[in-house]
Amino acid sequence: MGISPDLLQILACPKCKGELQLNNKEVGLTCTACQLVYPIRDDIPIMLIEEALPLKG
Repeated sequence: MGISPDLLQILACPKCKGELQLNNKEVGLTCTACQLVYPIRDDIPIMLIEEALPLKG
């Protein structure tokens, strides 16, 4: 099912309040400003800073 475009528009990075982008594999939301990826599990974005993974260049 994935993340709805409407939900993606209102979500913001919990750390910097910046814009999030759905990554190519649709397994996470990427904040380029913080260089973090927030995982998506069972179509639910996990928006906890301590659950975020570092963005691999």
